Amino acid sequence: TGCGSKASQLCMDKADTGAALRDMEHAGIFSTNKYKVLTSELVEAAGNDSLALDKLDQLWNLIVEACHSNNNCSSQDRLKAAVCIKPVSDGCSTGVARLTCKADLQVYVRALATRASHLLPGSLQTAHPIIELPSPPPSVMLFEPFVDSANIRVVSAEDGGEMLQWHGASRWLEVTVGVIGQKSKMHALSPSVTIRESGAVLSLEEKFQGGTGINLTPPPIELISQVVLDAVKSRVALVANRLGIEGFSRIDAFMHADTGEVIIIEVNTVPGMTPSTVLFHQALAEMPAIKPSTFLKTIISLAQMKPSLQESAA
Repeated sequence: TGCGSKASQLCMDKADTGAALRDMEHAGIFSTNKYKVLTSELVEAAGNDSLALDKLDQLWNLIVEACHSNNNCSSQDRLKAAVCIKPVSDGCSTGVARLTCKADLQVYVRALATRASHLLPGSLQTAHPIIELPSPPPSVMLFEPFVDSANIRVVSAEDGGEMLQWHGASRWLEVTVGVIGQKSKMHALSPSVTIRESGAVLSLEEKFQGGTGINLTPPPIELISQVVLDAVKSRVALVANRLGIEGFSRIDAFMHADTGEVIIIEVNTVPGMTPSTVLFHQALAEMPAIKPSTFLKTIISLAQMKPSLQESAA
């Protein structure tokens, strides 16, 4: 079931995925700058000697310049801009961290050098939950501009109940969107917003462990209009078709709450299917609702419709 090898190979590399979407800005679909660095080169900057410190300084300047090269700001201002580090070919939130300064990069590369399993809260300059690190470390790490997104929180209402409240000046929200269908005819399901408990990056638990993250599927109409949601779904379907996705997948992105524009984060061609997976929630939000059993039968039927399977059956 799901995508073929060609689409999966493309989407496995976040840099290649971004390059394939780079010319879609006219459609309101964006991809941030990507900068790949060999992990072995990063580890060279993990020491305290002068050579390592010089290497750290050189790397940080190169990373920030590459990530923010299209920003209309001075070189000094770019050095203050945050970047996001992540494995180039790993999914979910493994190893994803916000780095705001050279000291943050040093902490991270030292963790890579010692093959640490995680970074504890408070290890970096900005607040974050525990960051699970890939084991073993990948051969290549990816850097990109950190997208400052808003957060939706559950707060107490005056009547004693609870209400949703928008936090942050940014109009970008991190979402995940399931897609399903035949190749070049993909349909996007309703976006899901996961409420973060802390930090700037969703943890693995918030994404996949039941009882931790709260998923809003779809986001409530008082926060995101139906017009914007429809625009997001149309754009995500365009992304899926451009990348050659078929069967089913999940696309992570930032969506603009006012325009419906999207910044693509990554594409999961083999999405997690735990009981708390948002794909089932999104299918149930369809009109009419698609039950989990029907959703699973559909993706099996789509797999059987692939030309390669039909030819082998003949």
